[in-house]
Amino acid sequence: MPEQPKQTVLVVDDHESIRKQLYWALEENYRVLQASSRAEALALVEKEPIDVVLSDLRMPPAEHDISEGLGILEFVRKFNPLLPVIVITGDEDRETALQVVHRGAYDLFYKPFKVDEVEIIVRRAAQHFRLENDNLKLRNELRSSAGWQEGIVGSSPSLRRVIDQARAVAETSATVLITGESGTGKEMMARFIHNISPRARAPFIACNIAALPETLVESELFGHEKGAFTGAAIRRQGRFELADTGTMFLDEIGEMTPAIQVKMLRVLQEREFERLGGQQKIKVDIRVIAATNRNLEQMIEAGQFREDLYYRLNIINLELPPLRERPDDIPILANHFATKAANKHGKQPPTPSQNFLDHLVSYRWPGNIRELENVIERAVVISQSPVLDETLLPGKVMAQENTVQNSPKQTAVPQLDLVNGLLPPDLSFETAIQNFKRQLVAQALRECNASRSEAAHRLKISRQYLHRLINELKVEG
Repeated sequence: MPEQPKQTVLVVDDHESIRKQLYWALEENYRVLQASSRAEALALVEKEPIDVVLSDLRMPPAEHDISEGLGILEFVRKFNPLLPVIVITGDEDRETALQVVHRGAYDLFYKPFKVDEVEIIVRRAAQHFRLENDNLKLRNELRSSAGWQEGIVGSSPSLRRVIDQARAVAETSATVLITGESGTGKEMMARFIHNISPRARAPFIACNIAALPETLVESELFGHEKGAFTGAAIRRQGRFELADTGTMFLDEIGEMTPAIQVKMLRVLQEREFERLGGQQKIKVDIRVIAATNRNLEQMIEAGQFREDLYYRLNIINLELPPLRERPDDIPILANHFATKAANKHGKQPPTPSQNFLDHLVSYRWPGNIRELENVIERAVVISQSPVLDETLLPGKVMAQENTVQNSPKQTAVPQLDLVNGLLPPDLSFETAIQNFKRQLVAQALRECNASRSEAAHRLKISRQYLHRLINELKVEG
């Protein structure tokens, strides 16, 4: 591996003897530049790639005060806020030291100084600057990458709440369970958490359990030893090993078999496992993010999912709202996907017409964001105009508008008398139960001002189950 080039230190002092002393102390490990005045120092800062500035506080022509030294400090802070400035001073005045630190100095030391102490301060400042630059470069790369640009788009209150929660949890290593309907962007949210977390420089490894043959899930997740099964000609690392120090994203977690659930529970508890056919314990440092569009609580009741695993996965639950609950975000997403599709197909980004957007907002979007993106890309591809109009929309989107507008009439079904407990004679038992559930949910939503969290709490059910009931029973609100 090639050695990194020496970092550059700028020494600013009007006394040549001090400059020389610092030069000989630092030149073995750093490229050292020298300046004897404020003007000379500022010129070098603008011209040279400097990593650390060591500056005297009192210099001509204003040796009686600290204006020259503070001038250098303030210029550097404006020029590059990350560039550390270490102040050299002969003052024992603590008030002056506090003023210097308050203005943004990285550190300071007093004359006469010990060379070895100066070397320690410079080394720490240089390492800090390199790390800050690396982090800045990484963040810029993430922002300019496709994954960042195709990130979480929208400004609706329901989405912003989830994003705020995601930002908070990203700073920790807590296990996260992302729930929501298919197509709401669960993997994108997982990548978002990883990209803004301290693990951003480590791998993000994704695994869709439902997309793997049942016989290969264990090998894919945990790896296998040579000869572990027919066709295992070499040892292979699993995805948990590949994700070490980073993030492991497990999509469609509800599709795990009972045997895999047992091994998964151990990984979450101990952060260790064995490869298939192996006996050596492999420890990993990972953050696990899981996702599902299934109701795991109902699966637990049906004996299909382990309760202890559920509670291990559900440390933090982020529930992504379906697109129909984010109507204000639909025009924003439509413009975003139109630009993305135009760039993909080498076309000029079109402008959606108001009628086009109105139809999009009226549609229920059972496939959520994924369906919206497909509809927009189709419109961009077949459009021969710089404006997207409603004629480019598929029939199901155009037909939905009347359905949505007339939906209150369609829900006029026989209702139960909740006060007197009367059952209409022409109503079957199953239909009566469905209507009773519908009325309970609708009443809870009305009394809680449409707050789904409060309604779920009042009904003593999970918010996820409430969402399922609202969708299945077509409850308005």
